[in-house]
Amino acid sequence: MLNSIGILLLAAAILWFEVPSLLDKKYKKELLVFSILLAIGVVLGIILGFGVIIPPPAELLSFLFTLLTDLMTPLLK
Repeated sequence: MLNSIGILLLAAAILWFEVPSLLDKKYKKELLVFSILLAIGVVLGIILGFGVIIPPPAELLSFLFTLLTDLMTPLLK
């Protein structure tokens, strides 16, 4: 629980430093991308803080490509 609070405080500090400069320069698209990436990082950090093991992205890609080849194999025969 303490890890989650620390991660949220760190994310708030990052927002506090970065967002005003992005708004001053009128970088709306950059602010959107920044917010999405920060949110993904915060969520993954909190999940890791609770001790949940997150599989590497290569396993997801392997699963998706295996599924895709299994679906395409009957069409190629």
